[in-house]
Amino acid sequence: MDKLIITGPCTLSGSVRISRAKNAYLPILAAVLLSNKPIHLKNIPELQDIKTMIKLLSNLGVQVSKNGNITTFDASTLNSHEATYDLVKTMRASIFVLGPLLARLGKAKVSLPGGCAIGTRPIDLHLTNLEKLGCEISLHAGYVEAHVKKMLPTSLTLAFPSVGATENLIMASVFTEGVTTIDNSALEPEIDDLAHFLNAMGAKITGIGTQKIVIEGVKSFKEVTYEAIGDRIEAATYLMAALATGSNITIEGVKSRHLQFVIDVLKKMGAKIETTEDTIQVFKSELTGCQIDTAPFPGFPTDAQAQMIALCTQVKGISVITENIFENRFMHVPELIRLGADITLKGKLAIIEGGAPLSAAPIMCTDLRASAALIIAALTTTGDTELQRVYHLDRGYEKLEEKFSQLGAKIKRVKE
Repeated sequence: MDKLIITGPCTLSGSVRISRAKNAYLPILAAVLLSNKPIHLKNIPELQDIKTMIKLLSNLGVQVSKNGNITTFDASTLNSHEATYDLVKTMRASIFVLGPLLARLGKAKVSLPGGCAIGTRPIDLHLTNLEKLGCEISLHAGYVEAHVKKMLPTSLTLAFPSVGATENLIMASVFTEGVTTIDNSALEPEIDDLAHFLNAMGAKITGIGTQKIVIEGVKSFKEVTYEAIGDRIEAATYLMAALATGSNITIEGVKSRHLQFVIDVLKKMGAKIETTEDTIQVFKSELTGCQIDTAPFPGFPTDAQAQMIALCTQVKGISVITENIFENRFMHVPELIRLGADITLKGKLAIIEGGAPLSAAPIMCTDLRASAALIIAALTTTGDTELQRVYHLDRGYEKLEEKFSQLGAKIKRVKE
């Protein structure tokens, strides 16, 4: 099992190019199942979740080949409708194949998903709305089993703006004879990216970027080449690492508007940040405490909450962060406390007293974003911090130690 050794304190400098977004490519990869024409995807990040999804597609009969930075998927050979437990157990995003399989084959058998232990994240919204589209669904022996003779165009209203449910229902509806609407849909940029990808293949989706998405069914798709958006959460991680270490860096390859709320919060704290459409420059800044509530996009993302707590350990004054999305997403806090952070948890609140000096110590990753928070904190400590269970990190950050090393951090991966 790998671990990281991070030697602090350090100052970062230079530029870092952000990888394509994992959370955009996972549903796009599932959408490959909809087409019997070749699909060419550019710069797919080399991440464990991505590798698992591609293996899942292969098991369903999709032919996969790679040439340089382009990976080609041919689902004309699709020969299975079952996503088995041995693949699905490690990755929640496997539920994305449910909608495409039903749309393409009229049947699907998908193991209930796994992933990070940060909350229950039920799939009820997926299933109840698929039933409204005409699907018959049952749960048996840990599997979702679904059948449909013909998808019914209808108007759907989500009880909560779930990202995954929005994406699954869009994919399920692309071949419906008629018009399907999804009200109270989530607004995350990764949903827009999925819709743009589907439209590039020949879908007719409007209302992109709004809470009412309209899908007019089509007969088939065409061959397409596509590249996903930059990873806004990876960008937020490097942004907060720079501020925590008092550094000047440039972040490239991400739409700054996708992080506008985060940037605005940081500026209110005193951060010196300049943006163009595709770059973010951050400069050494003196920050003060903040009060933040996590919320669906365009609010402060729950996926950046852990990194923000790590940053808040380095600012002047008290910060209060409320986690409104997941009920178990403060698992990084005990590890930060091991480093010397002054943090108090009260239900959904994390109260951080900034300025407590951090010292190197052995710590462990508890989930994907917690891992990034612990690296940010470790960069500010004195000495060698040993970070264990970095397989969590490998699910969502491509070449992290290489990128941080290019910025001047002393970070290395070793085998235990």
